[in-house]
Amino acid sequence: MNKETTNEGQRVEDQILRATLRGHKGYHFDEQHDPNRPADFWFQESAEGPILFVVFYSQACRWSRCLGCNLPARMSQKHVSYQALISQVDYLLNHPEVQPRCSSLRKVIVSNNGSVLDEATFSSTALIYLIAKLNLHLPQMSVLCLETRAEYVDVAELEFIARALKEGATPTTLELGIGFEAFDDRIRNQVFKKGLKLEQFEALCRKVATYGFGLKCYFMQKPVPGMTDEEAVLDTERAIDYLSEKSREYGIRINLHLNPTYVAFGTVLEQCFRKGEYSPPKLKDVARAALRAEGKPITIFLGLSDEGLACKGGSFIRPGEEQIVQTLHAFNRTQDFAVLRGVASNSHFDRAESRL
Repeated sequence: MNKETTNEGQRVEDQILRATLRGHKGYHFDEQHDPNRPADFWFQESAEGPILFVVFYSQACRWSRCLGCNLPARMSQKHVSYQALISQVDYLLNHPEVQPRCSSLRKVIVSNNGSVLDEATFSSTALIYLIAKLNLHLPQMSVLCLETRAEYVDVAELEFIARALKEGATPTTLELGIGFEAFDDRIRNQVFKKGLKLEQFEALCRKVATYGFGLKCYFMQKPVPGMTDEEAVLDTERAIDYLSEKSREYGIRINLHLNPTYVAFGTVLEQCFRKGEYSPPKLKDVARAALRAEGKPITIFLGLSDEGLACKGGSFIRPGEEQIVQTLHAFNRTQDFAVLRGVASNSHFDRAESRL
């Protein structure tokens, strides 16, 4: 590593530390993880077909201050080299769980629990290598989703990536995954500290519309203390209306990825939870909110895992609700809103809650 790269790495490391302190985070970074292996990967089923979701182990998110987020805890505060990231790509595609599925995978979601398009924390060389390997090994891949904050989106880079994706056996559409978290401006930026203005998002819509790219927008139901269950449902419904309007206005494909909020360890949200000032949303309310998308031009995916990042007792899955989770997985596969109506009205929820 040359001196300039070393200085840049130290500057980014300092930036991450300052942001973490500003966000009052109480977790530590994972410096013990093998840098030649991804942080995690798993499979999802959706109406788009089988999905591979991979979280590469890299330097942590530079923003790193969102109120309920501890995703950087699975990353490194220090720079992770492009050589290590390339080794992670090879490890992933040679993994015995991934190899047999390569021929059927339709979509890959690429994350580093931050911004894959931030070249300071995720190597551009490694990203290009990843795309080349996906073209070689995933003949049915039709969508590649790259998670990023809006400020790291560079049109010239996206054009290059899109051209590379077209060289695969199946023409592949590029999708950008953007963390939105809450629709209400005050909650999103003043309370949750997301740092995303609607003007930024709409500028991004115009960029992706020019090239026919798609957007995946991550929202959290009930992401902050002081929010009632009804207010949380309303916020999600307003998000669905807004994204539907933008989908029509710009002619772009938008997926809303709705995560019921779990209580992430080492965050301000955990402190509020321990004081009895916060409880996670109910799954029936998540289903009720998602029903707003019926007949709208956007699709919905329900995130139903805490990825092992919830504090003790902080999951949104309550005792006795495991079957309901499986039912909601069925909605992800089919986009059948009758499934949501059944969950939203199912008295099984009331029986499960009465046992708490």
